[in-house]
Amino acid sequence: MKLFIKSLVAILALVVFAGTIVFLYQKSQKKPIAYKIETPFITDIVRKTVATGSINPRKEISIKTKVSGIIKTIFVESGVAVKKDDILAKVQIIPDMINLNNAVSRLKKARLALEDSRKTFEREQKLYDKALINEEKFQEVETSYKKAKEEQETAENNLNLIQSGVTKMSTDSNTLIRSTIDGIVLDIPVKEGDSVIESNSFNAGTTIAQVADLSEMVFEGKIDESEVGKIKTGMDLILTIGAVENKTFKAKIEYISPKGVVDNGIIQFEIRAKIELIKQLFIRAGYSASADIVLESRKQVLAINESLLQFDNGDSFVEVKTGPKTFEKRTIKTGLSDSIKIEVLSGLSLKDEIKKPLSVN
Repeated sequence: MKLFIKSLVAILALVVFAGTIVFLYQKSQKKPIAYKIETPFITDIVRKTVATGSINPRKEISIKTKVSGIIKTIFVESGVAVKKDDILAKVQIIPDMINLNNAVSRLKKARLALEDSRKTFEREQKLYDKALINEEKFQEVETSYKKAKEEQETAENNLNLIQSGVTKMSTDSNTLIRSTIDGIVLDIPVKEGDSVIESNSFNAGTTIAQVADLSEMVFEGKIDESEVGKIKTGMDLILTIGAVENKTFKAKIEYISPKGVVDNGIIQFEIRAKIELIKQLFIRAGYSASADIVLESRKQVLAINESLLQFDNGDSFVEVKTGPKTFEKRTIKTGLSDSIKIEVLSGLSLKDEIKKPLSVN
């Protein structure tokens, strides 16, 4: 029995040893290299760069208030189309007490002066009618009376303006905030009851509404300094808008900034391009977009996949099939590349078969 077990162990050891030898031998043998055959083809090649940015209206206006006070009524909301001079909101004036007091005082003084001037004028007119004073004297009194009337009217208008934002002679009130252009209301950053500050030489004033003309949109983006030297105004762009699927838009560069700005440690230059809108599509302001800028293009040229190229001492070549499993190196002259396809200027024809190694072990 023991002899049988020993024999079995010896046989198993011999089998394991033989299997190991076979495995090591097979592993040491080089596996054949698999190749894929490709041929040249006719195609368009476009070399381009990409700029990222957003879609914005060419004309976007911030509507400010001309008087300080409190928003009494808002007549529109975001997304509503408005015409020039349409009323957007109404402001209730909260007059400054010092200015109001001064205006009231001025009006009282003007009324007193007018009353005194009126009495003088009436008295002098009676004397003039009786030829007791000359015409020159009467004209001086008449002029003083007219000035007093004008001063009272000015004082009344000033008081009305402080209290209500409108004068007797005006046809419109400063308390009514109107649109200055035709367009769409993009945003109303205030609410009814909010306090607002008038726009003047010392203050930009509170924005009541943002109104923009969405019929003319532009692409505003940035391009890296390494690419800005390759573009110029008038070049075509192909825009892809993230929110609009399966659609591209044509655009034309109309502005390139002469000065770069640092963005995350990279110098970038601002560009602007006019967009050719598609009538059936409504494009909202602020959409993010990317622009393919065509730097150079070739139409219907002979090309190969750039991965087939090999290099030796600065020369580019490919391996062309000359027979079963036989290939020769052939130097070729290349042209424009889009990093995937490359133009072949000479050295190949459409019938040539080119080797591309798939795997090497």
